[in-house]
Amino acid sequence: MLSALVQEPFVQLDVVARDWEDAVRTAVAPFVEAGIATQGYVDDIVRGAKELGPYFVLAPHVAMPHARPDQGALGNGIGVVRLAEPVEFGSEANDPVSYLFPLVAADDGGHLQALMSLAELLGDEGFYVGLDEAETAGEVLDLIREKEGGL
Repeated sequence: MLSALVQEPFVQLDVVARDWEDAVRTAVAPFVEAGIATQGYVDDIVRGAKELGPYFVLAPHVAMPHARPDQGALGNGIGVVRLAEPVEFGSEANDPVSYLFPLVAADDGGHLQALMSLAELLGDEGFYVGLDEAETAGEVLDLIREKEGGL
């Protein structure tokens, strides 16, 4: 379940970001601090976006920064980041980005399962309303648990 992968330190609300790279680095930093990703993992996300474009901007206003497990994923986790102001990522179809859901998964199986769980949640408009109204990380975690119960 998604709620098992989202921990309070991985939830950041009203993050101020200068640009897409700052938003990504800030979103993924808690994984490095928690020891479930290396700095190389973060750098690979940024490098990949510079080389391939914003491959992780998956839906309108939503980015899911991630890299391959072998690039420094040491554990599993998903973050929830609400930006204070939307940021352009270079995705013609989905810019500007307001929400980031960084992902780290130590193996491909965990990666795919986490993506599927998150995709279900991201299809729920009520989730975004609740996310916009949340004032604390705890409220975001409660929202995720509530939505999982209703999925």
